[in-house]
Amino acid sequence: MKPLPLAGLRILAFEQFGAGPFATMNIADLGAEVIRVESPPTEDGEPPGDIARYTGDYRLGENDSQYFQSFNRNKRAITLDICKEEGREALHRLVRGVDAVLNNLRGDLPARLGLDYPALSQVKREIVCVHISGYGRDGERAAWPAYDYLAQAEAGFCALTGEPGSPPARAGLPVIDMLSGLTAALSVLAGVMGARATGVGRDLDVSLYDVAVQNLTYVATWYLNEGFAVPRRPRGGHPFIVPCEMFPTADGHVFVMCIKPAFWRRTCEALGLPDLPKDPRFRSFDDRLANRDALAAIVDPIMRSRTSAEWVAMLAGKVPVAPVLSLAEALDNPYLRNRGGVLNLPHPARPDLKVVASAIRLDGQRLQGRPGPGYGADTAAVLAEAGYTADEIAHLRALGAA
Repeated sequence: MKPLPLAGLRILAFEQFGAGPFATMNIADLGAEVIRVESPPTEDGEPPGDIARYTGDYRLGENDSQYFQSFNRNKRAITLDICKEEGREALHRLVRGVDAVLNNLRGDLPARLGLDYPALSQVKREIVCVHISGYGRDGERAAWPAYDYLAQAEAGFCALTGEPGSPPARAGLPVIDMLSGLTAALSVLAGVMGARATGVGRDLDVSLYDVAVQNLTYVATWYLNEGFAVPRRPRGGHPFIVPCEMFPTADGHVFVMCIKPAFWRRTCEALGLPDLPKDPRFRSFDDRLANRDALAAIVDPIMRSRTSAEWVAMLAGKVPVAPVLSLAEALDNPYLRNRGGVLNLPHPARPDLKVVASAIRLDGQRLQGRPGPGYGADTAAVLAEAGYTADEIAHLRALGAA
């Protein structure tokens, strides 16, 4: 087999929970070596390492969980306390052998812990430092803790979501964490390319708040230039195009998107209303928008006469259409399984463990994976690769630094 495209890229990751691990997992899937760094056990009785190892009800042994496995396949894991002098020395020895150091710490912490470029460039001039934080590493909010839900709330995502007149609602998934992770993954690759070309590294910053605002895209452009605030439309409808929304069926809903006039005509033919596009109320996009409720009154009873599967079969390939599925239906969908969208990830505590596969295909094939690493599983091996002897590693551990 050909080498994976990112083979040879090495990343040291001070990461936890979602955004950081999602960033490095996408890079690791493509062949990069990702070494995630977690704190050694402490004497205060707190569970050691990434809180993701203990998140959710579905545990996989003492220091692992299905939540953790969702973000950490194809990585290595070490323990290191960089607050101790010996741990900082180990960090610097590790940095000499990697291309980038990534963290998703609170914005004021990287400089304090010596994880930014001014500190690590003294060790390796071409090192790339990527920082994921809530609000960036400078300014009045640098020390604020932050999470995905807060970014959704403040950037307007919650206000844009839901039915008209209903309270604001967040997305059902931490979409800002995921988007921030992908943005950070791009930042790693861009930074490393630049460093390899120039011999000089740099700091790259990604904040959840900035990512959330950036992804307002056209909605932001309309407001910034025209003062137009996109309203919510019934049934998740498009702000300007009708019909482009969920329709009730005999057993659920389907989403139909008549983005082009041809799709509108074909939908009317399927509804048994071939002359409806000639009705003055429904001829153009503007006409249909102005008469949205009147159109729904005509179309809804017909849509309710058939099941979602029947409507999808009738419209598939002719009109953009999809069934509105529950989470269980979405993951049990034969189409998903046939596309290889579920990845088998045999785990020592759960041989039949399954996760969703990477969305990237390489030469037509899904990327494969191995389970996320056990807590501290690779500490000895990684430190040995950095030149530590067995006695030196034992000494670090005795000091609580590894």
